[in-house]
Amino acid sequence: MDQQKQTIIGFRPKRKVLKRDTDMFQRTYRLQINNTLRTVYVLGTELKINLDSCAPSQSKFFSVKCSPNVQCEIVSRVQARSSLALPQPLGKNTVLLISMEAASLQPDDSKLSVRFYKDKTEILGSALLHLTAVEISLDVDADRDGVVEKNNPNKASWKWGPKGHGAILLVNCDSESAHFKQVDTENESVSKVSDLKDMSKMILRTSGPSELPEGYKLSLHISQTDAERVRIFRSRTSRQAESSLKNMLLGFFQKEYPLVLDKKQLANEVPYQGGRNELVFYVEGLHFPDKDFDGLLMINLSLLEPVGEGFPETPIFTDKVMFRVAPWVMTPNTLKPLEVFVCSTRDNTDFLEGIEKLVRKSGLKLKKCYEYMNRGDRWMQDELEFGYIDSPHQRFPVVLDSPRNGDLGDFPYDQLLGPDFGYVTRYASRREVSSLDSFGNLEVSPPVTVNGKNYPLGRIIIGVAFPTAAHGRNMTKVVQDFLWAQKVQEPIALYSDWLLVGHVDEFMSFVPAPDRKGFRLLLASPDAAYTVFRTLQIKGYGNAKMFPGKAEQVSVDEILNDKMFEAENNYVQSCIDWNRDLLKKELALDEEDIIDLPVLFKVVADENRAVAFYPDMVNMLVLGNNLGIPKPFGPQVNGKCVLETEVRSLLEPLGLDCSFIDDFTAYHKLLGEVHCGSNVLREPFAFKWWNLEL
Repeated sequence: MDQQKQTIIGFRPKRKVLKRDTDMFQRTYRLQINNTLRTVYVLGTELKINLDSCAPSQSKFFSVKCSPNVQCEIVSRVQARSSLALPQPLGKNTVLLISMEAASLQPDDSKLSVRFYKDKTEILGSALLHLTAVEISLDVDADRDGVVEKNNPNKASWKWGPKGHGAILLVNCDSESAHFKQVDTENESVSKVSDLKDMSKMILRTSGPSELPEGYKLSLHISQTDAERVRIFRSRTSRQAESSLKNMLLGFFQKEYPLVLDKKQLANEVPYQGGRNELVFYVEGLHFPDKDFDGLLMINLSLLEPVGEGFPETPIFTDKVMFRVAPWVMTPNTLKPLEVFVCSTRDNTDFLEGIEKLVRKSGLKLKKCYEYMNRGDRWMQDELEFGYIDSPHQRFPVVLDSPRNGDLGDFPYDQLLGPDFGYVTRYASRREVSSLDSFGNLEVSPPVTVNGKNYPLGRIIIGVAFPTAAHGRNMTKVVQDFLWAQKVQEPIALYSDWLLVGHVDEFMSFVPAPDRKGFRLLLASPDAAYTVFRTLQIKGYGNAKMFPGKAEQVSVDEILNDKMFEAENNYVQSCIDWNRDLLKKELALDEEDIIDLPVLFKVVADENRAVAFYPDMVNMLVLGNNLGIPKPFGPQVNGKCVLETEVRSLLEPLGLDCSFIDDFTAYHKLLGEVHCGSNVLREPFAFKWWNLEL
């Protein structure tokens, strides 16, 4: 063999050294001549000893002897013999690789000795190493099946998609508190067993002697940055005992889960339990992904070795696991409704009667927020948005509280936050908050595919100012940053600042459909409204009145003869068309996917922004195939409202049932409609967010 080529010779020829795991972690170790050293070896690693660097001067040969469960290999550029027990030539950079295949039963139960020779007979010195083999694995549910598997090779990384990997962590944003309400992340202890299911399990699996050699210890540690976003508890009991605790009374719990790591404690010793054992940790997420946080967290476990009295221990082995914090996911109109929320005020009786009838027909629950809580603030849609968080082991709804903080501002926290119902908000200064921060300006599309890119959770839709507007209003940056950081529902920004209130739900909505993409986009359309009114006029109904029986009534002829009013609606139509084209592009819609509903607007002179002229029928409540639509109070022909008739003709062929709800006085005259005054908790998507291809 060419002596200039690198040679690998095993102590036992039967080992297939060509199949060595070249990715195996190698730890550099130094022997001391005429001295006995002790070290702990971690299964699955290699000890790497440069023999030339620790050999006495004038050494030209070496030999190695070791216990039966210790494997030795030599990496050298010098030809070596097959048995390392005989003197071997010592060359420059001759490396001894040590590995073991089974955990030790007792400390120091394996040995390795190396002798150095001047020639093949004259011994210059020897070194003795006592070895204790342990198995250490910090494990998480990296394959996302709800089970913490052992030593998954992908546990320290994250990959999106159905063939991806990486553990998932929930923000523990519900409330298990029995004494006073608070988000669980605000509590630095585990007070109930039920709180544990909102956390992700992490298991330290070890195998080895009953105790580690003196001075060795295990340390769990995180970075200072990650410590702001995660908290870790551990079980004082073994996994077997923990399992039996589930069948006991809650009184036996008694704070058996001490805090291990948080922002005040970045590293902490954890017990080595001896034998073959498992130590269970519970990892708690504290923060959602945001502008300065991509959602990824790394947790480390290190084996520390004593160096000498007065010196800190040094790590000789580190295992790592990675978590991704689950994003907040919005639910579109097309998902199954579960519960409807409205406000009860002294002047919205007609509205509530219509909502109650619709909810009963839909077989749903209705939750009313009474005036002692809402203090007259009736805009349930504007105050909050429902969504959820999901992982392989737990899922629950989470309400996003808007920064508008009106008189309804306490409702999401005081009435919704609870066990398995989470809460999140983003804070902004009052001078930053505008009407566009109300969540009538926050919607989400049904699932779509755009230019081959799949959005199985839909796309978030917000309204902002026109790009050229010098003094336009925008949704506050902290909310926009939060929405973009969730990643799974890539936002679309529409132009809504042309509206006085400025919400996207004033000109668009989605309804389910049995064909095409499974939904239709509804758009408010002044053009469609003028078509209805002109047809009426042609048929001789020019004297028919809008708002019959109300002080605001006006004839069809008067509407059509008002050129300024027509110019205002031409302007509104151009604003809606801008958004129409954008939605077609960003959601890959065809004209057949869009339905224009007849809605007229008027421009408020002082603001130069638009409001709905009559109840805005696009601003509807969608409960499966049942629609709660603002009653438009349009002109009547043969006792029927022509606007209602037109909308029925557009929507009922899709299997949708149209109920028209009187919101004229209590909502429309206050610049809102049915959707603005209601909200719906819906079922989550069946699709799992981590299966997205990103």
